[in-house]
Amino acid sequence: MESDHGVKRSLKTRHVSMIALGGSIGTGLFVASGSAISTAGPGGALLAYAGIGLMVFFLMTSLGEMATYLPVTGSFATYARRFVDPAMGFAMGWNYWFNWAITLAVDISTVGLVFKFWFPHVPSWTFSLGALVIIFLINALSVNSFGETEYWMALIKVVTVLIFLAVGFLTIFGIMSGHATLLENFVYKKAPFVGGIPSILSVFVVAGFSFQGTELIGITAGESEDPEKSIPKAIKQVFWRIILFYILAIFVIAALIPYTSPNLLGSDAADVAISPFTLVFRRAGLAGAAGVMNAVILTSVMSAANSGMYASTRMLFSLGVTGDAPKIFSRVNGRGIPMPALIGTAAIGLLTFATSIFGDRIYTFLVSASGLSGFIAWVGIALSHYRFRRAFKAQGHELSELRYHAKWFPFGPLLALVLCILVIIGQDLHSFASFDWQAILFSYMSIPLFLVLFIYYKVRHKTHLIPLEEVDLTPHKVKVEKKD
Repeated sequence: MESDHGVKRSLKTRHVSMIALGGSIGTGLFVASGSAISTAGPGGALLAYAGIGLMVFFLMTSLGEMATYLPVTGSFATYARRFVDPAMGFAMGWNYWFNWAITLAVDISTVGLVFKFWFPHVPSWTFSLGALVIIFLINALSVNSFGETEYWMALIKVVTVLIFLAVGFLTIFGIMSGHATLLENFVYKKAPFVGGIPSILSVFVVAGFSFQGTELIGITAGESEDPEKSIPKAIKQVFWRIILFYILAIFVIAALIPYTSPNLLGSDAADVAISPFTLVFRRAGLAGAAGVMNAVILTSVMSAANSGMYASTRMLFSLGVTGDAPKIFSRVNGRGIPMPALIGTAAIGLLTFATSIFGDRIYTFLVSASGLSGFIAWVGIALSHYRFRRAFKAQGHELSELRYHAKWFPFGPLLALVLCILVIIGQDLHSFASFDWQAILFSYMSIPLFLVLFIYYKVRHKTHLIPLEEVDLTPHKVKVEKKD
């Protein structure tokens, strides 16, 4: 079963669902959720995560409508190229590839930090290097090996969250701890809302980063066995699971740990001993909670790195196919793996990781430069869908022709667009208040990088916004093998 350019359509519906789910359940939930409660209080954190969850729902349905109509590996970069402006597709593709290639390096660095918990005297870079080799081999084997690995790693995270919720609610009602806290921490001191609107806005940014990775569902469309069925099904499942997991997990943490607790301030994998999940398990009397959570966080980080390798490889492959990257990157081997793109991505990940050992400043610069790239991709998805639906109507098509309909058009993509821009602007408002230009440059570096790519392509190829009547709406027919 092959896609148009040689990649194989072997991802099953369960793979697609778990890839998107695994992409969004990670250290953002297991560790950083505590700092969100500390910043905005229990009510503020719940409001911010619910708001971002709503935005992600609309983005997912927008992406789902386009991905079932045009299930290609290039996903939103291809949609921007066809429905908005080729320059935007070029900039979005390179921006997204860069984002995940750098994120891959961040994740393998984090693997080393996580192993420090068990092996404090072994150099952490040895574990990071080992992780990179394992992830490379998983992705080099077949798309099915990637999907299967991601499925089981995501399942570990899902089971952990379910156990956490069960233990948490039993503790809240005093069944496991002897003292029923109920909702007393929701009215403790300044709770439920702390710090007003500015604090809620800053948590919007934290929540936004936590949900990064849900758009991977679009990248998988080009290698999904039956995208017209698997994409809509995965979108429905993933959205409700994410909302339930995040909202309920934050509710449990906020009910059991007061927002004033200094233990909520941890924000990365190095803080596993004070992860809100670890604290709740300990409070319920479960010994060894830190060790177990460290293993789960290790799985999370490996899963994120695995997804990052896959996403950036496929985007570089797609750029090669469209001619926006050297043609060598459009080649695939007999197993349907774009090996030149995989090797190129792994090399950038390795080089970036090397800078974290030999030159902290360059590493910090690269990580900052990729910071807002995921949100820029989300802006592109909302814009592309708005243009796609308008072009569809302008060219005389009926909505009944679409296999999957996005909800509440045009309200959905427009709301997602506004919220995405708000999150981008709110990335580092403190630096503007104190006129810290160096911090502003580091926080917002992704934006000028995207604009440079966009303007370069626009000037060189003299592209323009495609008129609605000229938008290419040629549907993408999936070639499916006939079984005997």
